[in-house]
Amino acid sequence: MSVRACLRMLIGWVAAGACAALSAEEPRVITLWPEGVPGLRADAAPEQVVNNRIVAVHYPTLTVYAPEAGKGNGTAVIFCPGGGYVRLAIREGGGYETKRLVSEGVTVFMLKYRMVEYGHPAPLQDVLRAVRLVRSRAAELGVKPDRIGLLGQSAGGHLAGCAGLLWDTEEGKTGAELDNVSARPDFVALVYPVITLAEAYTHKGSREALLGKEPAVELVEKLSLEKHARKDAPPFFIAATMADKSVPVQNSLRFYEALLAVKVPAEMHVYAQGSHGNSLDPQYGPTALWPERLSEWMRFNGWGAAR
Repeated sequence: MSVRACLRMLIGWVAAGACAALSAEEPRVITLWPEGVPGLRADAAPEQVVNNRIVAVHYPTLTVYAPEAGKGNGTAVIFCPGGGYVRLAIREGGGYETKRLVSEGVTVFMLKYRMVEYGHPAPLQDVLRAVRLVRSRAAELGVKPDRIGLLGQSAGGHLAGCAGLLWDTEEGKTGAELDNVSARPDFVALVYPVITLAEAYTHKGSREALLGKEPAVELVEKLSLEKHARKDAPPFFIAATMADKSVPVQNSLRFYEALLAVKVPAEMHVYAQGSHGNSLDPQYGPTALWPERLSEWMRFNGWGAAR
């Protein structure tokens, strides 16, 4: 065999090995509704990626980002990305927040949920199914059934908050056997969250996408989370900024007051600086350190890596 032929063969082996390694590193994707998506719309636009954002979701999934073998601590976090119930802002590799949690031994499940094409209660069904699914398959997924939390940002914070307060609502069930598994999360972290759907402080785009242009008063009331704090709710972590021009800080303030009124453990960090959805930029000083505060909170409560 000639030297050139040997080199070609060697290059082929290296390329094949690299491809295999990349394939092995691809995160696992779990279908939320293997029995069929409830109310699936065949007439809606197909799912696609627009400006690095996922739109028109019809087949919800969980993408699993797991720690290296032997480094998991048993905690699961279902991550609800934001996007105003119109798009999903999912960054490569799950983004900084996911990578940080995974480095601390947490298994992150990135939730791809239905949005404006379906409206309420489809997103609620998706997030509650996600909790039930992870809890029912905890041993297989390398997590503990009593250490399943949620992280939600912006409109994803509203969805995570819904799961933290409305986990037993009938609207979140579909009649499947999995409905018998508890959908109550063990903790919830909200970052610049949409909380209220009432006129004064809501994010109007999120409300319209979820409920339509002229929603019934009863529906607005039902999904304004500050009105539904309950004493058996899980602990909450909240981070927000006074400078947020998209989702007024009053969303977080009023929600914290509601949790306080029913004595639900809650930790809140409100910062002076930081734009909506970009609070990790170092120019915002301490605001950019909210992930450290989240890690501390999780460790203190026994959900994070011990130090």
